[in-house]
Amino acid sequence: MTKIHLSLCLALLACATPGLAQESRAGSATEALQTAMTPAEFKATGLNKLNASELAALNSWLQRKVSQETAAAVAEAKQSARKEVERENRGFFNFGSEEPIVSAIQGEFTGFARGRQYVLENGQVWEQIETATLAGVRKTNPKVRITPAMLGNKWFLKIDGYNTTAPVQRIK
Repeated sequence: MTKIHLSLCLALLACATPGLAQESRAGSATEALQTAMTPAEFKATGLNKLNASELAALNSWLQRKVSQETAAAVAEAKQSARKEVERENRGFFNFGSEEPIVSAIQGEFTGFARGRQYVLENGQVWEQIETATLAGVRKTNPKVRITPAMLGNKWFLKIDGYNTTAPVQRIK
């Protein structure tokens, strides 16, 4: 082979390489859509009428769209999980949301007393941390509302139908 023939072959190969690479990428896009669908689905959608570069563009758009939707779904799931954790942990120190807790005490309520524990229907357990009195009260499964103080990690338990509140702290 002469030097001219060798130079000509190398020049042709250099020109053909970008086209081969593009055809390879387009081929993978075509394969991606074709493997996601049955041949009948591929034909029924009319995708078989697209050329390789059109299929590559469509596949690229689909990948971007799926990535965007996945990112949005993940962000929403994280936000939802965070809100659930905050809701479930209300009352522990300064963690969680500060919205009031509305539930009922399980069993018999016989008034307030420092150190007394109150088990709620929602599974939370609260302990009275300071003195407060509500003498002569006897109720079964009374409805309660527990609200946070303006400052600090103190919460106040109030029995439905009474104005007296007791400072409580969540222990479980």
